[in-house]
Amino acid sequence: QITALGVTRLLDAIRTVNSEIRYYQASSSEMFGKVREVPQSENPPFYPRSPYGAAKVYGHWITVNYRESYNMHANSGILFNHESPRRGETFVTRKITRFLTRKKLGSNEILYLGNLNAKRDWGHAKDYVEMQWRILQQKKPEDYVIASGETRTVRKFINTAGKLLNMKIYWTGRGLKEIGYIYEDGRKKTIIKIDKKYFRPNEVDYLKGSSKKAHKKLNFKPKYSFFNLVKDMVDEDLLLAQEELNKKY
Repeated sequence: QITALGVTRLLDAIRTVNSEIRYYQASSSEMFGKVREVPQSENPPFYPRSPYGAAKVYGHWITVNYRESYNMHANSGILFNHESPRRGETFVTRKITRFLTRKKLGSNEILYLGNLNAKRDWGHAKDYVEMQWRILQQKKPEDYVIASGETRTVRKFINTAGKLLNMKIYWTGRGLKEIGYIYEDGRKKTIIKIDKKYFRPNEVDYLKGSSKKAHKKLNFKPKYSFFNLVKDMVDEDLLLAQEELNKKY
């Protein structure tokens, strides 16, 4: 990640060397934070709920500033959650697919998570990276929201991944006492627990993007559905889990 100050320095360097260079700013749905409108589009009031989100707001607006001040081809893509099998294992989606595929192969681990009710707008990174490229091909520099326009809870992501692995996951309890469990050899087995350390100090509860502008100007038509996104991640992580098991034995 480029720091907020780094964005300014980079834009200044581009302006000095060649102002016709096309620049893409990686803005983020985290800028919306405590959302003021649903769905979120290119020009809502931002309300970031984390240092990361606040830094992204700076990067976004300084890009707009340089574009308008120096007539630069500076663009911002406000990408909502985009996932793939290459997602880092500390991110909740990859934690889930890595855990469940290992569980499918006999692991005795327990997965600890935070807010299962957080709602996110998930899309596939392959679709979104293509849109990044298309943004830079436009004659006029602008800002675009790239999103699926659909929201699902973390719990729904877990259930979908489980279904793909033929694992029926049941839920019981509330809040910190909620657990996810399966039946194994006729016995109830807890596999997921809640840990308060995984809750954000300021939660971002609900993200849902509107890509009307991208649909119209970039011809944005996602190739991957939510189900296919999860399947892609599960399939790859199942192969990885099998490789790890083979090395172990």
